[in-house]
Amino acid sequence: MERLYDCSVDTDLLTGMRLAKIAIQRAELVVVPTDTVYGLAADAFNAKGVAALLAAKGRDRQSPPPVLIGKATTMSALAEHVPGIAQKLAQAFWPGALTMILKSQPSLHWDLGETKGTVALRMPDHKIALALLEETGPLAVSSANLTGLPAATTCEVAEKYLGKSVSVYLDAGPSPKGEASTILDLTSVRDLYDEDANLTTEGKIRIVRLGALSREQIAIIAGDLLEPEATEGSAESAADTNTGGNA
Repeated sequence: MERLYDCSVDTDLLTGMRLAKIAIQRAELVVVPTDTVYGLAADAFNAKGVAALLAAKGRDRQSPPPVLIGKATTMSALAEHVPGIAQKLAQAFWPGALTMILKSQPSLHWDLGETKGTVALRMPDHKIALALLEETGPLAVSSANLTGLPAATTCEVAEKYLGKSVSVYLDAGPSPKGEASTILDLTSVRDLYDEDANLTTEGKIRIVRLGALSREQIAIIAGDLLEPEATEGSAESAADTNTGGNA
């Protein structure tokens, strides 16, 4: 039977976090608060858990979930190549409402769905989400809703959507931002060094979805590497074709 734990109550918080960790280890699902909207979480390295997440939302393998991480340094372990601009964006906006799509590390043993060799990474700005990530490691997390319905900004709405498909609900009140993350595609961006160790960066950053961070905020860091506005949305994200599904 699913349970909702009020994280403003110390005893509920301790119990809920303990049971959430156990549920993740068992390939079960947990609803967790983030700084954007509530997220539906599973162990990113457990194919059974990820499959359960997609099934609960009514999504297929063509819409793989993003991965939440607890530290920016984890990005280098999960991505094959982390260009300097990705590190600068992380420094500026993580923890926060920025999701970056990168080419995934080919040596990783995970199955997030049809990712086409990419992974969408975000470090959330929420103490409960970060505390859980510290206990579990990277989590596959999509917005805690049914596909096609508005994202849940309260735990009660998430529970109404997902019911008994979720083992543990962690309730931390209304989502601080109430708007999903901004998604950037950096899969074409690569740092190159010549024989004199001079750096050039090839490729462009594409905005897949504007969310809690504006284009202007991104442009301050990305500069000329950001694609012109007219080209945004011209192609689907390789990591998540349903861009409304990310926390």
